[in-house]
Amino acid sequence: MIGFNVAPFTGKEFDYIREAIEAEHICGDGIFTKKCNDWIEKQTGTAKALLTTSCTHATEMAALLLELQPGDEVIMPSYTFVSTADAFVLRGAVPVFADIRPDTMNLDETLIEAAVTERTRAIVPVHYAGVSCEMDRILEIAEKYGLAVVEDAAQGVCASYKGRALGTMGDYGCFSFHETKNFSMGEGGALLIRDPEHVEDAEILREKGTDRSKFFRGQVDKYRWVNHGSSYLPSDMNAAYLWAQLEMADAITADRMRNWELYREMLQPLALQEKIELPMVPEECIHNAHMFYLKAADLEERTELIAYLKAAEIQTVFHYVPLHTAPAGLKFGRFSGEDRYTTRESERILRLPMYYGLKEEQVLYVAEKIKEFYR
Repeated sequence: MIGFNVAPFTGKEFDYIREAIEAEHICGDGIFTKKCNDWIEKQTGTAKALLTTSCTHATEMAALLLELQPGDEVIMPSYTFVSTADAFVLRGAVPVFADIRPDTMNLDETLIEAAVTERTRAIVPVHYAGVSCEMDRILEIAEKYGLAVVEDAAQGVCASYKGRALGTMGDYGCFSFHETKNFSMGEGGALLIRDPEHVEDAEILREKGTDRSKFFRGQVDKYRWVNHGSSYLPSDMNAAYLWAQLEMADAITADRMRNWELYREMLQPLALQEKIELPMVPEECIHNAHMFYLKAADLEERTELIAYLKAAEIQTVFHYVPLHTAPAGLKFGRFSGEDRYTTRESERILRLPMYYGLKEEQVLYVAEKIKEFYR
């Protein structure tokens, strides 16, 4: 069986976890957490990166730092994971869903302005498959209306837009290091903070509302409860697992990119025959080979293709059920304008096996079985 995902593993993870244990500091902000934070800052150029227990918690931190109030509105795509909306719903805010672009599956930047009301406080672009949204236009709209931008870059580590790392263009950016991502710590994430003046508030929020970070830097002689907060720090053992992969980030990305390009090369004939559609990466975007997907004609064909590949011992999956059609989406949010593409495209997309260590012969086998299905 060719599984859809295998969590990344380099071989150094056990050694680094042992180091964390021997350092007698396995809770948050140990040596490996600091290594990961430093790596993210150097890789992206963000003012500050703070490793978190999940991308969900990173997004919740962004929502708290924006001081959203009940009834405030946040514009986002419906085609995204539930955490994108949950983080703001927990603050009493209303997710306002806008339609996506069918070419990239990203929030359609041309529809955002029509969704803005007097209650709008933020825009949340989601960089699907590590391919950036049209950030120049999104940032222009945000500046025009005085809105914050929170980038959901869960899938966007080591990807960029016009030379700028995903997660660094908005006020806040959110990374994921879940086991399904290019680099993993099992469960984990990071909050990227663009403006230095917001760093101290984020540190306090992440450290249960205390100034403990300043205490450890020797800036205060004791730490105190100074604001509201929670515990968003991952264990240093989780960070140790992640560090083994960040050290090899270039090699892992190159490995994934080779397979991504091979999928594209092998399936291009079907795309030229208009039997399937393949991912589109705009010229200004550098992606990270987070996923490779194809689009079938419709839901029925996709269902048949999944079953056909399963019989050939290949695991493939579809992706998000649009949030505005889900019970909680109907309860907490609303859709702005017409759903032309969100539902239709979500019913066509099929994600193929993609992970570090996937073998060339496995990619060729998957591609051949897809060709066989369409023959």
